[in-house]
Amino acid sequence: MSGGAEAAADGGLRCPWGLSTEDYLTYHDTEWGRPVHGDDALFERLCLEAFQSGLSWLTILRRREGFRGAFAGFSILAVAKFTDADRERLLADAGIIRNRAKIDATMANAKVLADWPTGELDELIWSYAPDPATRPAPRTLGDVPAVTAESTALSKDLKKRGLRFIGPTTAYALMQACGLVDDHLADCVARGTEA
Repeated sequence: MSGGAEAAADGGLRCPWGLSTEDYLTYHDTEWGRPVHGDDALFERLCLEAFQSGLSWLTILRRREGFRGAFAGFSILAVAKFTDADRERLLADAGIIRNRAKIDATMANAKVLADWPTGELDELIWSYAPDPATRPAPRTLGDVPAVTAESTALSKDLKKRGLRFIGPTTAYALMQACGLVDDHLADCVARGTEA
């Protein structure tokens, strides 16, 4: 079955993308699709998905600790206080993706989110989670969308509130990574698991 779940070394069926490297397998089995809550945790995922735009997720995954160090653990309040000197420091940091537009968006987004009440980012993002009963389990990778009505609406809402670098595709990747949707394939051992 082309694009369907494939056996890993342990014999368990996994989404094919999770089998290409050990890093991907660990991420697939322990993080991707598991519910993520908390403003700072979701801010981190928003930022990393934005940095991933145009790149392989593996590139971001392997630099995630560098990103966490560079961006104060993705504390919204800490990043909101970043200055031009921090921007220059980030642009020189080989441990992250040194893209000025993405760095500027991360800093600007933190400034916007710092003014939100605690829990508002979490509540807003999760308000766009579709009813799981309306989403059949994908059988193949071809059944997994890149954009949905919910991700388009989430992207528009975040942009309306002043956030940058969060288009519908990035919003859907966030929804997948943070467990708002379960896009593990129907036969995947990780489908339906929660942290």
